[in-house]
Order: sequence, then C-alpha cells, then structure tokens
Amino acid sequence: MPQPIIRYAGSTSTRGSLRAQIKARIVLLGLFVGSIWLAFFLSAALPSLDLSRHGVVPRTLSGLQGIVFAPWLHAGLWHIAANTSGLLILGWLCMWPRIANFWQATLGAMLGSGLCAWVLGAPQSVHIGASGLVFGYAGYLVARGYYARNIASMLVALFVASSYGLGMLFGLLPLYPGVSWQSHLGGALGGILAARAATVKSSNRSSV
Repeated sequence: MPQPIIRYAGSTSTRGSLRAQIKARIVLLGLFVGSIWLAFFLSAALPSLDLSRHGVVPRTLSGLQGIVFAPWLHAGLWHIAANTSGLLILGWLCMWPRIANFWQATLGAMLGSGLCAWVLGAPQSVHIGASGLVFGYAGYLVARGYYARNIASMLVALFVASSYGLGMLFGLLPLYPGVSWQSHLGGALGGILAARAATVKSSNRSSV
C-alpha cells in the first residue's frame, strides 16, 4: 500500500528563502568587489587615464572627489590583492542580518576614510585603495557586537577582533612609509559610527 507523503511547506519555503538570501548577497558582493577589479584592470590597460589622480589629495578642493573614487583605485596588483580578502570576508559578514547593514558600513567607511585622509594627510600626497573600507567593515562589526549585545553579533565581533585585531591595530599607526594610516583610522571610526547609528535606529524602530 502506498505510503502518504508529508510535505512541510513552512520548512521548504524557509530553505528557499535562505538560498535566495545567500544568492542575493553573493551576487551583490561579487559585483561590488568585481567593480574594484574592473577599475584596476582599466587603469592598468590604459595608463594614460591616470586614474590615481582621482584619489584623496589632502586639503584641496579637487581632492574631495577621492572620498568617492579612492576605494576603486589601487597602486598595483599586490595592493588590490591584499585588500580583496578583507573585502570579501568582512563585507560578507556585514551583509547579515540585512543587506542594508553592508551599505551602512560601506558609506560610513568611505566617508570616514576619505575625510580623515583629506584632513590629516601630508600635503601633495594622494591616498588611494580600499583598505579604508576593510578597516571600516572591521570597525563596524566589532562595534555592532558591543552596541547590539545579541549573541550572533557578539560572536562575529569576537571572530573579527581575534582574526584581524593585531594587524588592524598596527595599521592605525603611522609605522609604514607609503601606507595611509589616515585612511585606516578614518575608515575604522566611520564604521564604528555607522554601527552606532544603525543600532540606535533599530532600537527606535523596535520600540514603536
């Protein structure tokens, strides 16, 4: 005698929803990091464009454009490769529980990194690279664990602090010639402020 088949619609829809969420985040992060690599290949293929001039040039009006463009500009293959792993790992963690968290962290990191480099950078220097975003994502994730005080956020914060903490700390100090510690510091501060703002907004929404 044929046995009845029991289907649990709720669990099926949940699995499908999770797969859709994961796919959406993979596509978004791939496009975002891919756009940075595309800018790098374009710069390498057409050096006459001199895209690096669109970086942050401290205390110049034209140098403010680097707040937007600098994360897409890199000095060489070693430079972009060093930033890519951080963008992928930390950027992925910023996307949970909502994709909006990723954009909050990205905006905070870009503004903090660019403005800090513009204010504190050496005259006539040009600050480029996505390391400010990497530091911003790390700052966002650690700060979110402190402000949100939920288990998931705290576990992510502990992972980031233990995995990246020491290297990040040295990156905030003016120890290495040619490395924009100003961008790192500003990115981290921007990420922390973005996490604080997002947590306050979420708390206010929950209390309504």
